[in-house]
Amino acid sequence: MLKKTLSNLFVGVVALGFVNLVAAEEISFSSVMTPTESIKMNFNDGSKHFVLMVHREGKVEGTGPLSGTDASEYGWHDINPPVGADPHGYFQFKTKKGDVANIKYTVRAVFFKGKDKPKLVDNGFWELVSGTGQFKGMTGSGTLSIKPASEKDRLFSFQGELGPRP
Repeated sequence: MLKKTLSNLFVGVVALGFVNLVAAEEISFSSVMTPTESIKMNFNDGSKHFVLMVHREGKVEGTGPLSGTDASEYGWHDINPPVGADPHGYFQFKTKKGDVANIKYTVRAVFFKGKDKPKLVDNGFWELVSGTGQFKGMTGSGTLSIKPASEKDRLFSFQGELGPRP
């Protein structure tokens, strides 16, 4: 009995060692996101301050398991030119098989003097908060930036790591 218990314990320890050998994968992906719905609240106080609640959709390109997925952004963008902006929200990525990855993001945007108008620079971070299918039991985090792709579309670019939870 003791020999069987020790044998099972050894197998369990070896298995845990192999689980820890599976490293996080470096990923880099982006998506041009197009608004499908939005609500804008202007402060109407003489400032340019507004809040944009927006749902955007796009297709993901890049490296890693999120490449090729369909992306939906559900964002809250608190924008106060020329002071700054605080976009945050969630992305939901869906594979063709129906697997889902839910990512939370937070950005701080800063305005710089531009040639004709102020330039907005958006940089922040993201974290995988839940998933189904291949994303179940995974964790991930990294950085992101938002840049204009057109007057209404935005390019969201993500870098970071994605892998199994310990």
